[in-house]
Amino acid sequence: MSMTMTQKILAAKAGLPEVKSGQLIEIALDGVLGNDVTTPPAISEFKKYGFTKVFDKDKIFVTLDHFTPNKDIKAAGQCKICRIFSREQEISNFFDVGEVGIEHALLPEKGLVLPGGAVIGADSHTCTYGALGAFSTGVGSTDMAAAMVSGKTWLKVPEALRFDLKGSFKKWVGGKDLILHIIGLIGVDGALYKSMEFSGEGVKNLSIDDRFTVANMAIEAGGKNGIFPVDEITLEYIKGRSERPYEIFRADPDAGYEAVYEIDLSALEPTVSFPSLPENAKTPAAEWDEIKIDQVVIGSCTNGRISDLATAAEILKGRKVAKNVRCIVIPATQAVYLESIRKGYAQIFVEAGAVVSAPTCGPCLGGHMGILAEGERAVSTTNRNFVGRMGHIKSEVYLASPAVAAASAVAGVLKNPCEL
Repeated sequence: MSMTMTQKILAAKAGLPEVKSGQLIEIALDGVLGNDVTTPPAISEFKKYGFTKVFDKDKIFVTLDHFTPNKDIKAAGQCKICRIFSREQEISNFFDVGEVGIEHALLPEKGLVLPGGAVIGADSHTCTYGALGAFSTGVGSTDMAAAMVSGKTWLKVPEALRFDLKGSFKKWVGGKDLILHIIGLIGVDGALYKSMEFSGEGVKNLSIDDRFTVANMAIEAGGKNGIFPVDEITLEYIKGRSERPYEIFRADPDAGYEAVYEIDLSALEPTVSFPSLPENAKTPAAEWDEIKIDQVVIGSCTNGRISDLATAAEILKGRKVAKNVRCIVIPATQAVYLESIRKGYAQIFVEAGAVVSAPTCGPCLGGHMGILAEGERAVSTTNRNFVGRMGHIKSEVYLASPAVAAASAVAGVLKNPCEL
């Protein structure tokens, strides 16, 4: 039986010769992830049912990244629960302030996710790791608790969509524009419980950071997971990050897909998702109308990597953030933060009038470090722009790439970077 890339990984993890869409299976896991918001409820369930030991202390990943450095007493209490549990269980991959990063940037950076692996996380954007040719998906805290005990989870094998890429990006266009274009094309439920599989000669023209961005937002189209083939770019990224073995899976040439979409990367333009759904994707040709903004956020698990900061720095160098605009730059990990200092990006941001934060999810989920007031608008490199996502229910969030965000910070209005 022919199988997609995702189906082959799931079959291997289920110990089966083959699987088919719609089949209920149980798979062995290579990693179970939680953060400071989702881990405490999982710990509560863990203890409620009398469990005393996790299945493997090296395969539980706990990152304190959402409300850290702690913004209030409640956040501090949540983190304390995680700290105590991680000490008791001797969790080897526990990341606290000073060594933490935004989880979906940190785990690949630390070599905790490898090709052919299966990882679940109590966070919807766990699908990010498909950029490395792994199966990864988000779950609830109860499923996290069960997986911490058993090292397994159950799921239904998803149908698949294939996105065949050709060509290469133009200047100031990248992975964020691609995924916003795709979500605009198929809608926020266009890939509902489906695997989004990327293929074609154009894949080689996507950097690993582009791939992380695209896979990260598969969930915004309803996807169960997003996944890229493993190639030289993937192997170069994982080199030296882990000594653990990995396996490369490839889709069969005659694998079945519910639909196939062909996308010419060279035809894409800077793209922005208008409030209040990621599917409201518009390009400059669709008349952005230079919408006045109050805040710009450059960071998150979607676009807080060093290449994202490099793009923003290229635009902000020698320029100033517009009067009455707050520009917040959030490196995704401590390593990214340090590299941004070494390369001079942090100095460029500060001299331009931006503020640079410690690694945190922060404003992405309306947590801290950039909450919006009533009537305010933000251009953000984050992944969701639902009503009230970053603050007041009458605020607005425009999702964009680092290039568009930086250009908008300078202009004080939603701006095409090609026009600066």
